[in-house]
Amino acid sequence: MKNISTIFITSLLSGVITLGAYKLVFEDNSGNLSESGITTEAPLHQVSYNGYNSLDFTQGVDKAINTVVHVKNVSYHTVRNPIMEFFYGYQSGQPREQVGTGSGVIISEDGYVVTNNHVIRGASEIDITLNDNRTFPAKLIGTDSKMDIALLKIDADEKFPYAVFADSDNIKVGEWVLAIGNPYNLNSTVTAGIVSAKARNLATSGIQSFIQTDAAVNPGNSGGALVNTNGDLIGINTMISSNTGSYVGYSFAVPSNITRKIVEDLMEFGKVQQGILGVQGFEINSQIAEKLDLKTTQGFYVNDVSKNTGAEKAGVKEGDVITQIDDRSIRSFSDLNAVISTKRPNDKVTALLNRNGKPQSIEITLTNKELMNIKYKGFELENLSDREKSKHGIDYGIKINNITNPRFKPYENELKNAIVIGINGSKVEDIESANKLLNHSADRIRLDIITSNGERVRLML
Repeated sequence: MKNISTIFITSLLSGVITLGAYKLVFEDNSGNLSESGITTEAPLHQVSYNGYNSLDFTQGVDKAINTVVHVKNVSYHTVRNPIMEFFYGYQSGQPREQVGTGSGVIISEDGYVVTNNHVIRGASEIDITLNDNRTFPAKLIGTDSKMDIALLKIDADEKFPYAVFADSDNIKVGEWVLAIGNPYNLNSTVTAGIVSAKARNLATSGIQSFIQTDAAVNPGNSGGALVNTNGDLIGINTMISSNTGSYVGYSFAVPSNITRKIVEDLMEFGKVQQGILGVQGFEINSQIAEKLDLKTTQGFYVNDVSKNTGAEKAGVKEGDVITQIDDRSIRSFSDLNAVISTKRPNDKVTALLNRNGKPQSIEITLTNKELMNIKYKGFELENLSDREKSKHGIDYGIKINNITNPRFKPYENELKNAIVIGINGSKVEDIESANKLLNHSADRIRLDIITSNGERVRLML
């Protein structure tokens, strides 16, 4: 009983003290409360809200929103009925209409529209719907499947609002950006975020210099605009990183500088003009630098130089580290690719090299990639380097660099980087000789190949 009385008295005293403290704080300090209602013992200062105006995105949205369009593509696929074929034999099938949608950006007053290649791939018909709900037919001008960019032209005789290209090299990580598109057919949807990273390399894509943002991008946003707060175009929204197919915090855009170069090539030449340095290698980190006894921990390490390329002619050597191209620092392969992707064959670049610990500046004329590789029936072929020839004990042949032929896709692991040593029984010296053999051969082509595991096989194309 005595213990209970003690507890009761203690509790009563605690309550009185607490109420007294509560009364003291809220009565005596009421004049020191900030607008948020949080008390502080530190002296209060006037907070400047001048930077808050930068979060008003209306000016940029007003400038850009009418340049973003809804892209609808219609394709037709033949669908066969296996049950009918079981009873009645082969059936020709019925054509089925398939509709896909995405976004696009008007980039000229005469109606040129840029979008993603995957938005219009295989389309038989393309329609463009403006922000004012008017719809126009469009025709395909050209594509760059590697960079996932397509150029369309609205078929109409009028002037259109268009986006202004900004210099994507000048954007900074942490800068506010706006994504405008048509996710889930919700036209003219605007989301905001920041630039999370630049020159992002994704193994799942041929694009190796994405702008990464945390602006919400969902299916249907593909081909839409990524703009700065001024409303100028800094990228084309292309893909998201997600296990669900919907936005989970990361989205990626093709930089405007690369997009602009592709568009200009398609307008002028009808195809993309690609210049290359002619080097192979890898990016450096601290472990590689220590292992190779390098004086720098950043840059692109050259472990091979291709024959008859600008790099070889300029004197680039194995063991050089490329640390800068023109005024752009090179810290990774993505940085290097981002710079070269904006250049054309015969463009000159100034490369800063680290050679044996000493800086060296060298001018390189870019080589036309078409002279270094060819595409034939879903196979991309390119010259072998001296290192690759030595590795396989041969002094001739070309390499399978990429495979898009659906028939051979299941064997991609065995065929990618395989060496073609013969075409229809004739020896293949290099890309030039392969091009001649393919152009003067019958429709049926036989390739003599050494696979990546050393096995010799023959492929019929």
